[in-house]
Amino acid sequence: MMNKGFASDNNSGVHPSIFKAMEAANTDHVVGYGDDPYTQKAIDIFKEKFGQETEVFFVFNGTGANVLSLSTLTQSFHSVICAETAHIQEDECGAPEKFTGCKLIPVEPVNGKITPKAVLPHLKGFDFEHHSQPRVISISQVTEMGTVYQPKEIIALADLAHKHNMFLHMDGARIANAAVSLDMDFKSFTRDCGVDVLSFGGTKNGMMMGEAVLFFNPKLTDFTKYLRKQSMQLYSKMRFVGAQFQAYFENDLWKTSASHSNKMAKLLEKEVKQIPQIKITQPVDANGIFAIVPPKIIEPLRAQFFFYMWDEIKSEVRWMTSFDTTKDEIFDFVSLIKKLL
Repeated sequence: MMNKGFASDNNSGVHPSIFKAMEAANTDHVVGYGDDPYTQKAIDIFKEKFGQETEVFFVFNGTGANVLSLSTLTQSFHSVICAETAHIQEDECGAPEKFTGCKLIPVEPVNGKITPKAVLPHLKGFDFEHHSQPRVISISQVTEMGTVYQPKEIIALADLAHKHNMFLHMDGARIANAAVSLDMDFKSFTRDCGVDVLSFGGTKNGMMMGEAVLFFNPKLTDFTKYLRKQSMQLYSKMRFVGAQFQAYFENDLWKTSASHSNKMAKLLEKEVKQIPQIKITQPVDANGIFAIVPPKIIEPLRAQFFFYMWDEIKSEVRWMTSFDTTKDEIFDFVSLIKKLL
């Protein structure tokens, strides 16, 4: 049998505490579509953490969260500016364009992050009907390159967006890993830094399914519930999403899980750095490692510990750790690398 591998934190199972919470919620009947005590309790938790005026919408998955965020903020003549590597640009099969009708404008990132300097040339054509109207800057936290935006970097992008009557959206698929890396509470590097809308993920950190979209200005959400229904993201048995988030936040389970996955990535980084034939290409801020590996060992290595290629031309790979990655798996993986070399 193949080892668990380092392909994706999506490949991990569900944390036992999350499963237990879902089982506990699986009794009797409750009202569907979110009018149940589990969902309401989860919403209360989000409001406690981000502010009472925060509007919370649960969806099935990360693509749904991003699409609902952008659909709420835009009309079809708008444009969304993001990194070339952004999930909404590379990995959502055109869903943001399909559901919003908007133009995505990718800009070149540095270590996965975009800067005001890179965005500024695209802030043009305002009030000119021949030009798509810039409306949203979208960033990922953690980025697709495994790096983490610092608060001052987020503030700079938020200030630029707001100066031009635009919004800042954050794709927080791995937001727990970012919070651990920054050693900050969620609100401090999202809402407090000027983020307008946040896609809050949990699936990559031990949940089964279900993400949250948080709007920090209630005036933006007049039509969001209709957009959620039209985009097929309204879950009838929503109590099972609410129950998961309750368990996720209870006793800071999110923090324990993300801390472990980040720690395992740092351990893997430490061990791999001792192998001169391998070059780590990005700062290891969270739970992802990008490395250039000798081509000859990639396939036999993947046969035992599956992972994804990132850039075949450069022989660059991506290794992701999870809440259930063990030290033994790290050491076995590194031992196999040395043996193959």
